[in-house]
Amino acid sequence: MERRPRSFYLLAAFFGLFVLFLYGPILTIGILSFQGPQGGLTFPMNGVSLHWFRDLFQQQAVGDIWGAFRRSFGLGLMVMVTTVVVSVMAGLAFRKRFAGSAILFYAAITSLVIPSILVSLGVGLIFNQLGLRVHWATSGFGSQLTWTLPFGLLIMFAVFNRFDKSYEEAARDQGATAWQTIRHVVLPIIAPSLIGVALFGFTLSYDEFARTLLTAGSYNTLPLEIYGMTTNVTTPVIYALGTLTTLFSFGIIAVFILGAVVMNRRRARRGSDAGQGV
Repeated sequence: MERRPRSFYLLAAFFGLFVLFLYGPILTIGILSFQGPQGGLTFPMNGVSLHWFRDLFQQQAVGDIWGAFRRSFGLGLMVMVTTVVVSVMAGLAFRKRFAGSAILFYAAITSLVIPSILVSLGVGLIFNQLGLRVHWATSGFGSQLTWTLPFGLLIMFAVFNRFDKSYEEAARDQGATAWQTIRHVVLPIIAPSLIGVALFGFTLSYDEFARTLLTAGSYNTLPLEIYGMTTNVTTPVIYALGTLTTLFSFGIIAVFILGAVVMNRRRARRGSDAGQGV
């Protein structure tokens, strides 16, 4: 059996450190959230219990945790739907070159390289100058779209660049209208990619802090609420909140992955049935 080179073990150790650096803080917070009633914010553990999870659902002296969660969830859904719809429409539009398409493309993705706090500051200033109310559902919504839309656009551009147009031509040969072609041919084929765009849109919005900091107005989203709690809350209840929000994020990812798997299986089954029918 051939011996592995020394570089393999060095890279394996580096990868192990990377995984520890990535997931170590999450595991630490998860463990500390099970502190006993007399436990503190650091090790050693003072007993093991679900006390702080129960306390999380009681009336909190500081902050509005569940109100912030509802706002983040609602904002995430708004951003997700808008990102998917605009990304698909832009992907379809950019299949053919038009005057100014290159400028429009670079203008759309420029926000990725602009510091997020500057985007938040700029959007907040624009709303103030126009006399509009700074609110999480208006200015916060627009600020977060500058973060999610470029990712959605890049994904859909890549999808449509390798999309086989013969499927659409076959549908039109069978008498399908443009809308029927999009609905019954294009959208089912790109459905897994749409799920990916939706996942990007929701998770990036749900966890976003910097672009919401100066655009949320008087009502915090969950990341802002958690940040505020770090200066006031001195019990492991904040760890319990972190554990629950992490599990919620993983749950959302699992739902999207399951949806993609189900869609792929349905597509495969329909293709098999069509082949047998022929």
